[in-house]
Amino acid sequence: MKTDWKTVSLGDVAEFVRGINFKPDDVVSTDTPGSVACMRTKNVQTELDLTDVWSVGEQFVRREEQFLQTGDILVSSANSWILVGKCCWIPQRPRRASFGGFVSVLRPNRAKVEPGFLFRWFSSGRIQATVRSFGQQTTNISNLSTDRCLNLAIPLPPLPEQRRIAEVLDRAEALRAKRRAALVQLDSLTQSLFLDLFGDPVANERGWPVREVGDFVAGFESGKSIVADDEDDSASPYRVLKVSAVTSLEFRAEQSKAMPPGYEPPRSHIVRPSDLLFSRANTSELIGATDYVASTPDNLLLPDKLWRFVWHEEPRANPHFVRFLFQQPRFRREITQRASGTSGSMKNISQDKVLTILTGLPPLVKQREFARQVTEAEKLKSVQRSSRAELDALFASLQHRAFRGEL
Repeated sequence: MKTDWKTVSLGDVAEFVRGINFKPDDVVSTDTPGSVACMRTKNVQTELDLTDVWSVGEQFVRREEQFLQTGDILVSSANSWILVGKCCWIPQRPRRASFGGFVSVLRPNRAKVEPGFLFRWFSSGRIQATVRSFGQQTTNISNLSTDRCLNLAIPLPPLPEQRRIAEVLDRAEALRAKRRAALVQLDSLTQSLFLDLFGDPVANERGWPVREVGDFVAGFESGKSIVADDEDDSASPYRVLKVSAVTSLEFRAEQSKAMPPGYEPPRSHIVRPSDLLFSRANTSELIGATDYVASTPDNLLLPDKLWRFVWHEEPRANPHFVRFLFQQPRFRREITQRASGTSGSMKNISQDKVLTILTGLPPLVKQREFARQVTEAEKLKSVQRSSRAELDALFASLQHRAFRGEL
């Protein structure tokens, strides 16, 4: 580390501000007089996601500090373990806005730390892993320990150097953003193909024959979640998937944990290529996430919170069609409404409640044509993913060097 760098506690240069409290019935339309936008965990993505923003009356904002400011870092402070601490930067405030109780703001002292530098440090892989480890687990939710976060040591160069480092990382991040945007466009393409061919099967404006899901899905299989004490140093060749493996519109085999040494799983628990997986337990926003397994290592296992689709002996639906059907907003709402659990806890859904959902079912020949087009789009996505992986590795290297004073 350079001689003009200091090491200070995060609390010396920034503070956490807790969000506002309100009930679901307090949410109002965005054009309601006297209302303010209210960010929540759903809005905390790689970048601030403004596609679905709630509004509440301004009277719920008890203190001026609870209004978002440019340069704030929005942090998910109550979420599933894998998501607690997830953050995004507010480079420009989205109208008058506050943030909910499951979110906190990390606010920099601009006289001491550049907001962009602080964000790049706090969002780095090493710090995010540390912050997750500070989570205080309740029944289904992990709560961020802001006090422990504020004790983290942050390397602090002079402000001009902080700005330079932030600019270098911003330029590298812009390249990654282009690759992510290309993948989003390909996802939008397949979604458009689905709607062009089938419309919304739940609304069923095309008049397809109405069927229960159980008419074309025979059922589901699940696995077991036994995790090694030290998941990074296990002698077992087997790993069990995390629910996060299926919540990002692409199957992520790396989202897994080690099994205990000596554990021999039933063959039915092993994840196979061409499996279609379903998240039967998660937060309200993520329950029912569905992903297709194009390829997978041969040592991955199903957990108890993920189901594998089981098909009828005589095919009645194509897995690619079913995958996109389960992603349709009306279908997802039906799953959420049928799931049990309070708004503050993890939702669960039973097989019977999934299998009795009604939907229009297009002819199998049309489904297979859609599957062919999806396969072509997936080939293009594979190229983009490879490029993104290279840029991700470069960015991680730059981050590592940046906060060691080697950039």
